[in-house]
Amino acid sequence: MMGTINSNQDSRQLLLNEFLKHSGISDLKLLPLADDCSFRKYYRVQTKTNNLVVMDAPPDKEEVNPFIQMSDLLNSLGFSAPKILDKDVQNGFLLLEDFGNETYTKALSDSSKETNLYENAIDVLIEIHNLKSLEERVDLPSYDQKKLQNELSLFIDWYLEGRLRLAISEKEKRRFFEAWIQCLTYIESCRTVLVLRDYHVDNLMVLAERDGVRRCGLLDFQDAVVGPASYDLVSLLQDSRRNISDEITSLMLDRYFDGVEAVDNRNNFMKSYYILGTQRALKVFGIFTRQDILYRNSKYLVHIPRLWRYTLANLQFEALGEIRAWLDKNVPQGFIENEITMNDNS
Repeated sequence: MMGTINSNQDSRQLLLNEFLKHSGISDLKLLPLADDCSFRKYYRVQTKTNNLVVMDAPPDKEEVNPFIQMSDLLNSLGFSAPKILDKDVQNGFLLLEDFGNETYTKALSDSSKETNLYENAIDVLIEIHNLKSLEERVDLPSYDQKKLQNELSLFIDWYLEGRLRLAISEKEKRRFFEAWIQCLTYIESCRTVLVLRDYHVDNLMVLAERDGVRRCGLLDFQDAVVGPASYDLVSLLQDSRRNISDEITSLMLDRYFDGVEAVDNRNNFMKSYYILGTQRALKVFGIFTRQDILYRNSKYLVHIPRLWRYTLANLQFEALGEIRAWLDKNVPQGFIENEITMNDNS
């Protein structure tokens, strides 16, 4: 049995070293990899023969079992998720297959690859959304209205009140959530599927040596749920981290609808797409701002103007009328304009 955890960073390092030794790895070099908006850390493990990745997830902050479950499921279904090579669930360490350095974000710096890369990512969603009898394969939480509403609290608590310093009365908070209760009823007709939840280019890898949907490597899927089919699609095509042209968006939507089964009404599906795009954007406003306020991690704030552009475009749709009216009343236009132009002066 390995030692027990305490909060000291040196103790985490000792436990990590012990885990790697227990996994039969010696004479190695550890290189930190990009982090995400969580307490997880990732390192590349370079040995004389190959590279691996180790996840360090402090068990008082993160759980590794959902990652293990989803990795096993996705690989069993023919997708590319990092395979689990060794694990220490008690102390929060996983040894993973290394997908290399070719992230979608890096590959998309070559604009000639953009269409092909997005086609691969869309094809993964088509395959996932065409799965049959999902409930027999995996037991996942439901992405229901309660969970979606809870996420919206981040927008008020961390962005409006925390960043913009706006005073939102309890009455207006109630009106905000009441408006969303009505708005979210429009997504109830949307087919439920496996939702990875953070399906965007930072979490996709180019695996050129593989075939079909396995050419697209999947990361950061531990928070998967069962929810509306439109969620991961809008997460990909209204990506808070990069601009996507209207032409690419239109091409990818057409590709999705040509390949996916059981979409009886495209207009109703797109209604849920814009509603969930707005819900997701408001949530992400809060997540990015919380990173800055709590952890002095301001690198995500650069994406706020793009989030506002997506949000304002989505709000033009009639189903989001009450949300638009609430924002018009409670968020002064000048604040929004300042946020949209914040990078112009940097």
